[in-house]
Amino acid sequence: MLEIDKVSKVYGGKMAHRALTDVSLKVEDGEFVGIMGPSGSGKTTLLNMISTIDEPTSGEVVINGENPHNLKKQKLAEFRRQVLGFVFQDFNLLPTLSIEENIVLPLTLEGEKVKEMEKKSLQIARKLGIEEILNKRITEVSGGQAQRAAIARAMIHEPRLLLADEPTGNLDSKSSKDVMELLETMNKEEKTTTLLVTHDPQAASYCDRVVFIRDGKFYSEIHRGEKRQPFFQQIMDTLAFLGGEHDDLSSVRHS
Repeated sequence: MLEIDKVSKVYGGKMAHRALTDVSLKVEDGEFVGIMGPSGSGKTTLLNMISTIDEPTSGEVVINGENPHNLKKQKLAEFRRQVLGFVFQDFNLLPTLSIEENIVLPLTLEGEKVKEMEKKSLQIARKLGIEEILNKRITEVSGGQAQRAAIARAMIHEPRLLLADEPTGNLDSKSSKDVMELLETMNKEEKTTTLLVTHDPQAASYCDRVVFIRDGKFYSEIHRGEKRQPFFQQIMDTLAFLGGEHDDLSSVRHS
């Protein structure tokens, strides 16, 4: 589903900065993979390469059999709309629209019929437990509800790859747990390949495996077994071994 082959990124300028060095990563169809590492490790840069916000200096990113970085502007916009789904830390919902209008935004851009959009938004809202807030504005709902709405918007067009960037960053521990359980359920039921970038070991413990990046390079990866608690502990141990700033571990939430 996703193949990253020896991707490097160097930012030019007077002081050239190498953000990524020869990172390779394969993500299978339907997998749920976490990316972790200290601040400045390159994980956001890597996500930007995958989401086509930024281009690699060298190496290749192949998503669903295609290298989006080779596409012309119009085709790239279509590729992003049809193949990718995005969930962000700050929800990125439009305050002037209702929750339902926010959710159907990807379908509006594709010119889908109104009746079809209403049907799909109700279906996904039911799945995510937010059908009672569809007519509300973002200012009238909780952070947890807003993030569920953001997940609904990201999933409504059935993307092949869901990219979640610190989706629990602005949530309390209860809402974080709800959102991660939701992402895990959607991954299992919809078989949507999911890539999660996070500082939070608790959030990462919902993944099938976690890849660690340090100083722009692949550091290690660990796989989850049947139980989440030992996996969480392994993630904690790896982060402690990795070092990094205190900030990176300040959001740790124990089960």
